Amino acid sequence: MAIDGRYAPTRPITCDKGPQASQQAIDFVQCSYLGLDSHPLVVAGAIEAIEVQRSSHWSCARKHLISNLLEQLEETLSEMFCVRAILSSSLLLANLGAIRILASGRLTGGRKPIVVFDCLLHGSLVCYKSIVADETRVETIGHNDIGALERLCRENPAVVYVCDDIYSQRGHSLLTELRQLQERYGLFLHISDAHGVSIFGRQGEGLARSQFPEMLGDRTCIAASLAEGFGASGGLLMLGTSAHEALFRQFSTIEGFSEAPNLAAVGAALGSCTIHRSEELGERQRRLAQRIRLFDDRLATAEQGNSLPIRTITVGEEADAIGAARRLLDSGFCTSVKIVPTLEGGTAGIRVAISSEHQATDIERLCNGILDAVVETTGKPYPLR
Repeated sequence: MAIDGRYAPTRPITCDKGPQASQQAIDFVQCSYLGLDSHPLVVAGAIEAIEVQRSSHWSCARKHLISNLLEQLEETLSEMFCVRAILSSSLLLANLGAIRILASGRLTGGRKPIVVFDCLLHGSLVCYKSIVADETRVETIGHNDIGALERLCRENPAVVYVCDDIYSQRGHSLLTELRQLQERYGLFLHISDAHGVSIFGRQGEGLARSQFPEMLGDRTCIAASLAEGFGASGGLLMLGTSAHEALFRQFSTIEGFSEAPNLAAVGAALGSCTIHRSEELGERQRRLAQRIRLFDDRLATAEQGNSLPIRTITVGEEADAIGAARRLLDSGFCTSVKIVPTLEGGTAGIRVAISSEHQATDIERLCNGILDAVVETTGKPYPLR
């Protein structure tokens, strides 16, 4: 069950517990890893866009009418990330717009490909398997199973691999190995980047984009979120060629059947672009890395030592994980509970999202609170053995 809350000026939120009760809690749930969602330039950009356009959104498919602000944002992101950028109202829609074209064979030389899904893909991509299966053969392989993927590449002339760059509970894709398969067999990569934009790359282009050459090329498509680290809202398709851009603008669901991002989201994203082109982005990235190291110095997790801002504290039984999260909330820390099948082995855990805007004392107090909550709930010290 979600907690009703209201934003405070920094990471604390006010959690509403009833008609006459509320409490302050430090937010470790939201994925605003750089705190840009409340940055003055981002908030001002959202307000200015609505005031200038005198409207909240353009209520038609973008193939009919398109806001000049949306065109400006696509041009800016294309230049920043050295791609052909197409925007949608969400990452979910961005992936949908790509996946149907991928299954058609138009991006693989006219041959309908085998579309291979990683077994730990985010649910927002898994839900499209049946759509792809209407068009072509679908396979699911083990997480980061490069051997299985290479066998499929050897046996089939056209293969598309669909993966996340950062997995919520299991690290990241093996991008170096995937690029090698791409060069060896012509593998087409569709990478969904929900968490990496802004926190990785000199201009915040994300973990996936930063692993490819200056030109993305004609064998890669990256779908990214402009929420999380970017601090705005909406989805972004990064394409490598003008031919692919023309194809997507002609046939993609994004262009033909869905409304564009609302104007507040567009204005917020333009404000965020200003930050991404300044030294402030690097300062926030470095501060986030410091906060992650501080957490890792205090608590051992499966993700310890990597540069991703998500940590999971495995507790055990679902009821114990919920009980520990409840105790943390009563102590002033808002976290989320991860329950199987997201975690393997019938275990449940507490998920923590770390931000550059958390104070060092916030991290230290949270870690102490987790240790206390786990002992109080399970009767055993953390880490559980």
